[in-house]
Amino acid sequence: MADADDTPFSSGADDRFHDECGVFGIFGRPDAAAIVTLGLHALQHRGQEAAGIVSFDGHKFFVERHIGLIGDNFTKQSVLDRLKGNRAIGHTRYATTGGASIRNIQPLFAELAEGGIAVAHNGNLTNAMTVQRALQKQGAIFTSTSDTETILHLIAMSREADINSRFIDAVRQIEGAFSLVALTAKKMIGCRDPLGIRPLVLGDLDGAWILASETCALDIIGARFVRDIEPGEMVVITSKGIESFYPFEKQKARFCIFEYVYFARPDSTIEGRNVYTVRKQIGVELARENPVDADIVVPVPDSGTPAAIGFSQASGIPFELGIIRNHYVGRTFIQPGDSIRHMGVKLKHNANRKMIEGKRVVLVDDSIVRGTTSQKIVQMVRDAGAREVHMRIASPPTRASCFYGVDTPEKSKLLASRMTVEEMADFIRVDSLGFLTIDGLYRAVGEAARDNALPQYCDACFTGEYPTRLADMEGSENVRTLSLLASNS
Repeated sequence: MADADDTPFSSGADDRFHDECGVFGIFGRPDAAAIVTLGLHALQHRGQEAAGIVSFDGHKFFVERHIGLIGDNFTKQSVLDRLKGNRAIGHTRYATTGGASIRNIQPLFAELAEGGIAVAHNGNLTNAMTVQRALQKQGAIFTSTSDTETILHLIAMSREADINSRFIDAVRQIEGAFSLVALTAKKMIGCRDPLGIRPLVLGDLDGAWILASETCALDIIGARFVRDIEPGEMVVITSKGIESFYPFEKQKARFCIFEYVYFARPDSTIEGRNVYTVRKQIGVELARENPVDADIVVPVPDSGTPAAIGFSQASGIPFELGIIRNHYVGRTFIQPGDSIRHMGVKLKHNANRKMIEGKRVVLVDDSIVRGTTSQKIVQMVRDAGAREVHMRIASPPTRASCFYGVDTPEKSKLLASRMTVEEMADFIRVDSLGFLTIDGLYRAVGEAARDNALPQYCDACFTGEYPTRLADMEGSENVRTLSLLASNS
């Protein structure tokens, strides 16, 4: 989670949405840290900036936090040897709030009067600044710029008697999206926000309980998927087993629909639906809504591939890998000088001229953010000899920023927030441009249409309709909330 100046969007260096974070925990395995490392490796797509693991051996907590990829930092035996114990939690992150420095890497750990506690968080709190200011007025000292630290302070300052009650007291004071995994000396705790905006699943590995962001993290270690943690549910795992609590008033779930479009791994099952299957169906709906006379369907790899397959099958237009992705280009690749800066997108993608030359091409991508990358890819395909270039987007136009754990530009920098579809087509220089409708997206995930009175999913990035209060973004609300918190403390 990142200060504005730390994000790729701030510098214009990137033109993609970035996955939020991934969490993983296991309770009751002597090789807990090694299992967590494997689980985080499966969740690496949810964050490539930094990672951390906290373990407990029955007497002491052990903490390892590093900037960079899981495989670069946690596969060394010396690191795993330092993470002793039969229980551990881990986190892989892309910064959406707080900077990319060591002090912001999760899990965050603190020694409380009742003992140590570590917390890992996927999501974003929309009242973190509001609560933080109130806590600071009471004497709290924050050592990071991560919204997750707010949760630790709320637990520490709670007047409830036991850790379960203190945890409940804390999560009742936060707003926004949160899937949490926490570790104490005796317990592992998991919790989802009342709307279930971010995913969290429960698994079992030979009697050891697991909490993870996605089912693909269970698959890598051969664990059994048990069920999704329910929206608004808190599970407490001890040596005696697992208990469920429901700290919040029951609300209609609003899971993030963009998890199906882009964030989740295609081999994961999210809220009972296989992600790959949904993405193919998105392509089917896209073809029905935006037909085009063309010779080949080409995905913008990798996120556009399943939708492109569905588009091809529904339209009857042949599918071809007309763009090849270089998988070995990381975010910290060379900073090119002016002499090679024009290479741009070719560091990651290259047109397969043999498939494209002389053809009418349909490019399928998951979304358009700023439009600069789409512009470069279209030009690359034209340079490879395409006769026509049509673009089809496997989601509705992204017109609003996300405040629930996804790194997005401010609204004014989103292309769809300031241009019509026709203007966007001119900007990225395509012969035609088509987006999936919001109802088409809902049909792809198994709904007849969007319920406009009370939507079935969080789709705020498309509609601008946020399912929670945005306290930190509303000045008058901040004043009211600060006064309320101060009076209740």
